[in-house]
Amino acid sequence: MRCSGLWPPAATPFRSDLSVDTEALVAHCQALLDDGATGLAPLGTTSEANSLTLSERRLVVDSLLEGGIPAAKLMPGTGACALGDAIEMSRHATQARCAGVLLLPPFFYKGVSDEGLYDYVARVVEGVADDGLRIYLYHIPQMAGVGWSLELIERLLRDFPATVVGLKDSSGDWAHTRSVIEAFPGFSVFPASEAHLSDAIPLGAAGCISATANINASGISRLINALRSGKDATALQSEATRQRSIVTAGSLIPGIKAVLAARYQRSNWAQVRPPLVQMNTSTARALVDSLTREAA
Repeated sequence: MRCSGLWPPAATPFRSDLSVDTEALVAHCQALLDDGATGLAPLGTTSEANSLTLSERRLVVDSLLEGGIPAAKLMPGTGACALGDAIEMSRHATQARCAGVLLLPPFFYKGVSDEGLYDYVARVVEGVADDGLRIYLYHIPQMAGVGWSLELIERLLRDFPATVVGLKDSSGDWAHTRSVIEAFPGFSVFPASEAHLSDAIPLGAAGCISATANINASGISRLINALRSGKDATALQSEATRQRSIVTAGSLIPGIKAVLAARYQRSNWAQVRPPLVQMNTSTARALVDSLTREAA
């Protein structure tokens, strides 16, 4: 079954020595599910996945499974610059029977061709060698420097129709998101921003994988459900968009973690790994106050 609904890209908590705090991670992920998230997309950009070692990334998946999070509710990020790492992470997630994997393109070399990216995906499929593999392409060209073109998506769908089943569009370009939804009916497209869900869901978007779902899972989940049922979602959309705009006005990942530190009353939640920088106390307090006033 393909993924749909709200899949927050769960932030990764660190201890004071910057090791992964697996206990806090499991608790956060369970809280997201309790707040209405359909599933979880750990090990993405918001998760600081590319600041984690391969063994730490495996630890994140294993800790969530051991902590009672069902594999069917996990879509971990498995993309990597090294093909072997992408295969290993994708195999690990698939063997655990995760719902799917979120595949970032190899991002160091710029100006690569669609042929090279096709070969990357084909070799991941071949290397995993498991009919249970479900790939959701991760499109974030402003960060990765490369992306998945419509022509490449069409070729991948033709050659791997049961394996390449969706895409997370983090481009920030609604026109692009709409073009993917319209070009490939039945392809599970997840906008990375809740700001356009009132347009995206009626067009056939599968759901949303938004960084700010870490702090507003309930609101975004209710928005998606209202849109799916045909109810008036104007107020829910406005609320979700305002909350997102408050957080994205500053440094996104440090801001989300500052809010989580306040919510969980655990200062370590505010920590990020270099090269990111932890939000200073006064800025964090102002952010939390703004969200609190907004909620009121």
